[in-house]
Amino acid sequence: MKSNKGDVIERIVRSKIGISELSRILQVSRTTIYNWFECGCLDLETICRIGQAINHDFANEFPEEFADMHLHHITATAPVKTYDNCTAQYWMSKYISLLEKYNESLCNLTKSNV
Repeated sequence: MKSNKGDVIERIVRSKIGISELSRILQVSRTTIYNWFECGCLDLETICRIGQAINHDFANEFPEEFADMHLHHITATAPVKTYDNCTAQYWMSKYISLLEKYNESLCNLTKSNV
């Protein structure tokens, strides 16, 4: 079975710092990171963020993607749509984190009422 990007990145992350530490550095939940790895189709921006967090250059593992990125930056005419310099992935991660905190609060509230 061929490994996907998520498998490769997960193996490198675990050899360097671990999932919990990565989640603290990137300020996303561990669940979000596991979802990234399981999905296996991480975008280049997320791969770069992970690489910066663990001080690793993923260009060695994914040379064709980084080459495509270089070509894209040269030939791109329209800017990438961002909101306050944050991507949709950023807001999705923030939403998931907030939702997890909310669910935890509900569980604590339910336990204290029982």
